[in-house]
Amino acid sequence: MIVENVKRLRSEIPDYVTIVAASKTRTASEILELLESDLRDVGENYVQEAEGKFEAIGNKARWHCIGHLQRNKVKRAVEVFDIIQTVDSFKLAEEIDKRCSYLSKKMPVMIEVNSGREENKAGVFPESVLQLITEISSLKNIGVVGLMTMGPFTEDPEEIRPSLRLTRRLFEEISKAKIEGVEMKNLSMGMSNSYRVAIEEGSNMVRLGTIIFGERQ
Repeated sequence: MIVENVKRLRSEIPDYVTIVAASKTRTASEILELLESDLRDVGENYVQEAEGKFEAIGNKARWHCIGHLQRNKVKRAVEVFDIIQTVDSFKLAEEIDKRCSYLSKKMPVMIEVNSGREENKAGVFPESVLQLITEISSLKNIGVVGLMTMGPFTEDPEEIRPSLRLTRRLFEEISKAKIEGVEMKNLSMGMSNSYRVAIEEGSNMVRLGTIIFGERQ
């Protein structure tokens, strides 16, 4: 079923859009089934859960951190993840940089944008993103490669279109700024209920869970 779902999505979603399979609460065997398709990018929300799956699957997948990352979890996170999509403060970036220096590793990261300006949500408010990226660009073991946003939670994907559009404009603005060491490649927007709207608004990376794996049991 999982492989068929990926095939159906791949026939609909343009090739330039990376599909990240959001695998929170899914089993290692479900991810191994996923890897029988041509999809390699797997997104995990929690470090501890990712560690268990990484032990079973290892480098067969490309591991994305797509959940809020606490600084006290960074040491373990940089050992598992290939990319961290949810950097939202300089202190978090500094910790990632420090931990990667011990591993002689350079970590690609994305800045999580709180595009709906919601007080109770992680992410940087849009007006602070450029300054944060400029600060992070001075760190040696971390490289900004794009932006990620969730947008406000709503049943109607049309309601998040303005937030997606705002993030796209920000992405273009930062790309034009040509900050040294910053390579704006990835615009990660859109989930199972909103990926079509997100791609229309310029997303080139979507995070899909239910539509790939089916409803959670």
